[in-house]
Amino acid sequence: MKAKEGVIEFLNQVLRSELTAVHQYLLHAALCKNWGYARLHDHYSHLANEEVSHSSGLIDHILYLDGTPDVEHLDAIAQGRDVAALLTADLEFEQEDAEMLRKAIAHCAKVGDFTTRHILEHMIVDTEEHIDWFETQLRVVKQVGAERYLSEQIKK
Repeated sequence: MKAKEGVIEFLNQVLRSELTAVHQYLLHAALCKNWGYARLHDHYSHLANEEVSHSSGLIDHILYLDGTPDVEHLDAIAQGRDVAALLTADLEFEQEDAEMLRKAIAHCAKVGDFTTRHILEHMIVDTEEHIDWFETQLRVVKQVGAERYLSEQIKK
């Protein structure tokens, strides 16, 4: 099936973001494991797997639309020296991702590609859940302090 104007470009932007998220969350999972925060390690690993699933679905859909998936480019991977820095960077990343998804959804509606729009709407639900989780973690850190928060992250 032939893609409508601009859809492949938006899908490749979203794919780049999802592939970046996979790498970023794998790195953050490894950092948390190295620092001894098993609960955070598990959550970041779960996020990475979710992003792999999104990436795979996007690649399939781009191919279905006779496009070429761009899997060669990533955005910058955010790193941090502590958990609060990771959470802050990931919140900002997810907020930017949500904005991009909103633009892509609006474009798909404009050009009448409701199948792609539906796929992206499913993805934005997950993105908004991620935003909520990061906001909640940062709020808890602020309310109880980093030491108390981190002491709860040591065991699963």
